[in-house]
Amino acid sequence: MVSSAIQEDNPELMAIRAAGDVQVIHRSDLLADLLASHPRSVVVAGSHGKTTTSTFLSTLLMEVGLDPTVVIGGVVPWLGSNGRYGRGGVAVAEADESDGTLVKFRPRIGVITNLELDHTDHYTDINHLLDTIAEFGRNCQTLLTNGDCPLLSQHLPGTRQWSLGGTSSAHYRFSDIRCRGYASEAIVHAGAECLGPVVFPLTGLHNLANLAAALAAALELGIPFPLLQRPCKAIRAPGRRFEFHSVVDDRLLVDDYAHHPSEVAATLAMARAMVGSDESALPLMPQRVIVTFQPHRYSRTRDFLQEFALALTAADEVLLLPIYTAGEKLVAGVSHTALARAIAEIGGTVHCFDSLEHLAQEFHSYTRPGDLVLAMGAGSINRLPGLIRSSAPMAA
Repeated sequence: MVSSAIQEDNPELMAIRAAGDVQVIHRSDLLADLLASHPRSVVVAGSHGKTTTSTFLSTLLMEVGLDPTVVIGGVVPWLGSNGRYGRGGVAVAEADESDGTLVKFRPRIGVITNLELDHTDHYTDINHLLDTIAEFGRNCQTLLTNGDCPLLSQHLPGTRQWSLGGTSSAHYRFSDIRCRGYASEAIVHAGAECLGPVVFPLTGLHNLANLAAALAAALELGIPFPLLQRPCKAIRAPGRRFEFHSVVDDRLLVDDYAHHPSEVAATLAMARAMVGSDESALPLMPQRVIVTFQPHRYSRTRDFLQEFALALTAADEVLLLPIYTAGEKLVAGVSHTALARAIAEIGGTVHCFDSLEHLAQEFHSYTRPGDLVLAMGAGSINRLPGLIRSSAPMAA
């Protein structure tokens, strides 16, 4: 089995093909077959929040005893892994739109969290992406979409929508939203009916949007709302989603997967709300936000350079690492230093480093006690907190 991340010149894949007696199948084909064997399948797609929404929904289903099959792209805290095989006839899967293979799935319920252009190595423009998403939507018996996303509202009208209050016509709506440093609350509505309150142990409007999507899918599966209220309190974010790592010399280390400008902006907005707040779930009150960012892919960095620069300036300082190539070939003029120049040109404070090891060694020189330090990106930057911890005695 291979995914789209495996290139045709991969030595192991070439050896298997040369052997001639081994069938090679794409991951998406196997997943499509697995979903077809589950009469109540839910596939979560969209540009951002897929893993988190899938994690939230999987947690809800397990908490109410439905024994779902789960296949997602991050570690579900309830499971300690990214998947399980259940016997309840219910399946939750994350569909990656990056290579267009989500059109192979024909779920009972499709969920589209939001939509904006990304993966420009595959999609020529936004219309190419919209065509793919529309085809996926036609394959779903029921399609749930984010009513607060302009692209989805414009190009996929007539779907079952959820909203955080910005779309009064949405079937599922949150009202009376309160986000604090350690939790969120809202009142849930379905059609003309007020279902009641939910208390959720995470903060950030993007997390609430993901919860709204998960609740909408659970309700569409026929689960009564009163059975979902208590499980909402048990939800945890998947791995690498604003995941607290440790405290090193009074500096808070947090790991996050954000690798698109919108994700960077949402994560930094949540981090900034914690600065000076005694309601934060973190063990220390943050005084500054420092982001250590590893750009992911030359194509994404090239196509969203200015957007990245603008999003990153929400941090007090930016510590930049070289681009994580993800198998892409070098693009002339595209580098972390080019991004650094763009950040500096709009007034941001930025420093460049040669490697993870270099940054870890210099960590104490560019941070101070009370800093909330975000290790952000989709590549190897999740190694950084561990490297910082191992370098701390020498740095001190």
